This record gives sequence, structure tokens and C-alpha cells, in this order.
Amino acid sequence: MSIAVLLAKQILMMFLLMAVGIILYKRKMVTDQGSKELGTILLYVVIPSVVIKTFCIEKTSEKVLELTHSFVLAAAAMLIAVVVSMVMFGKKNGVSCFSSSFSNAAFIGIPLITGTLGSEAVFYISMMIVLVNLLQWTLGVFFLTGDKSAMSVKKIITNPIVISVLIGLLIFLSGIKVPDMAITVLNTITGMNTPLAMVVSGIYLAQANIMDMLKRNENYLVSVCRLLIIPVLTVLVLKVMPVGNTTMKMAILIACASPVGSNVAIFARQYDKDHKMAIEQVCMSTVLCLLSLPLVAMLASKLF
Repeated sequence: MSIAVLLAKQILMMFLLMAVGIILYKRKMVTDQGSKELGTILLYVVIPSVVIKTFCIEKTSEKVLELTHSFVLAAAAMLIAVVVSMVMFGKKNGVSCFSSSFSNAAFIGIPLITGTLGSEAVFYISMMIVLVNLLQWTLGVFFLTGDKSAMSVKKIITNPIVISVLIGLLIFLSGIKVPDMAITVLNTITGMNTPLAMVVSGIYLAQANIMDMLKRNENYLVSVCRLLIIPVLTVLVLKVMPVGNTTMKMAILIACASPVGSNVAIFARQYDKDHKMAIEQVCMSTVLCLLSLPLVAMLASKLF
């Protein structure tokens, strides 16, 4: 079965889980405060556990090389995303530039990669997750504010996902033997990732004003840029890069081609920007990725 078909099935399954979140919110079985608390569990417990678990493998020269190669490929993918976004939106709209630049590599990318390529492939996007978070707190903040002094080093180093990658790297590079009981606990927690992430995403979708979202032309442009232009350019660049294997490139591409990262709404609210538009861009791109991701994967499978 082709990666495009597997991806389409995985996305469809994830949208059914999102429907659960929509129903729970619309029927007032989950409140706004409840959705924030579920998001907190996901951000501070589940996703960090997923990341740490991927590093609980034997350190070999091959794995160290793969980690290095994945960093190079992720850096190239992020450079493409940022440059394209700055050209498209940099002088017009900081929120749109942020949305276009940074994908939902953790919330959406990890479940998709796990479902299509296997849990071991999450290892390949660990460096990309770090880069996304580092750039959001630096370049992303600059996009929104135009003020370099607003960048926060403290918030970067205290970010739970960045911390989890650093812990995972320590475990991997030091060769520490993780106890079987700890692995069992991590496996149990990581099993919550896909359903919880999708239910939370569904709750976010339920909070958006659909008509306002559809009326704003900027939202369509951001979705086209985030879901098609950036991923297609990334496919072409990854194709000619002499590092990494096919699975690694596909994992990084899926993370890169994921919809707008939900953090844009949090940052926009924090810096008094148009957080309503940010939420709309997250929601529209999340819905449209049902169509775009299989197409991008189909293109990649023919080239990689």
C-alpha cells in the first residue's frame, strides 16, 4: 500500500477523532477551561513522553549518523519554510508569516508519522521539533512584534518539548539503560498521543467561527503556502540532498507539510495581535491537510 494511501487513511481516522472533540465541546461536555487543561496534559506530559521514548534505543554509530543527517534535512526544510513565508507575508502580516513558517510538527506530525511510518520514525523529526520551538520563540516573536528584544531565551530553554528532546539526547548519547518499568510507563502514556491530540484539535476547531474563517482571503493564502508551496519546494530540495534515507526524508516532509501550528494563536494573544485570525488559520489548514498531505506524499514517493 502506498504511503499516500496510508497517510489518507491515517488523516481520515484522525478527523474522526477530531469529530469527537467537536461533539464534546458543542454539547458542553468540555468547557474552554477543560480544553486548556487537556492541552496542558498533551503539551507537558504526553508529547514529551513520545519524544523521550524515541531516544530510548541503543546508541550506535549508525543512529548517531542518522540523528546528524535528520538535523541537516530539518534545517533545510525550516529554512525553506521561513524564507517562503517572509517573501509572502513578511512585510504584510506578522501573524500570517508566523502561521506559514511553523507547522504543527508535534501535535499533528507525530501521530501521522507514527501511523504511517512507525513509532521509530519519530526519532527522525526530533531535531525538527527542536528547531520549530526555537524559531517560534525567536524569529516567530520577531515576526509578530518587529522587536528583537521581545525574544525570550528563558522561554526557549524551559519549553517542555525542548526539555524532553534534551533529556532524550542525554539518554541516547550517554547509553543510559532505561529500566523496563519506565519504558512500560512511557509506552502507556504515548498510546494517548494520537487520540488526545486529535480530540483537543477538534475542540479548537469547534471554537472557530466558520463563516468568519471562510470570508477571510488571507486564510486561504496561508493554507496554500503552508500546505502546498512549502512542502513541494521541500520535496524538491530533499530529493537532491545527499544525506538521509527515504524514510527519514518522508518523516521530515510529513512534519513539514503538517498544518499551521496551534502555538500561533497563543503567541498572537500574548502579544496582542489578531489571535482570532490565527485560530482561523490553524483550523482551515488543519481541515485542508486532509487533501494536501496525501498529494504531497504521492509526489514525494515518486521522487525519493
